[in-house]
Amino acid sequence: MEKPFWEQKSLSEMSPQEWESLCDGCAKCCLHKLEDEDTGDIYHTAIACRLLDLNTCRCGDYAQRKLKVSDCLVLRPQDIANIHWLPSTCAYRLVAQQQALPQWHPLVSGRVDSVHLAGVSIRGKVVSEVNVHPSEYEERIIQWVN
Repeated sequence: MEKPFWEQKSLSEMSPQEWESLCDGCAKCCLHKLEDEDTGDIYHTAIACRLLDLNTCRCGDYAQRKLKVSDCLVLRPQDIANIHWLPSTCAYRLVAQQQALPQWHPLVSGRVDSVHLAGVSIRGKVVSEVNVHPSEYEERIIQWVN
């Protein structure tokens, strides 16, 4: 049996369609992050980008996201190793480290909603930035268990 593309190719060898399919839809990368100026530590908040659909955990305007949200990070293969705040379950990070995708990943499970069923996504756990004043961000720092 032939290995799946993510076990055969490096991130830079993937087609655009393969690259996009690696995203499991957890949406943790769409959360606001705070950086401690003294230590450089990054903290996730329970506050999502205004473009994120909190039900589907997908960007509401993916094609134009960088134009609408200037600090939106567009992931590129060459940057993955240097983005230390990506969740440990992120497929881009796992593939770059030549590790297996989790059983709940949609490419493995065959179900687009498996990330939600496994409780790994942010669905039901966060609010949109449109509902939070920036002065309240520190109060909304969270820790993920995975």
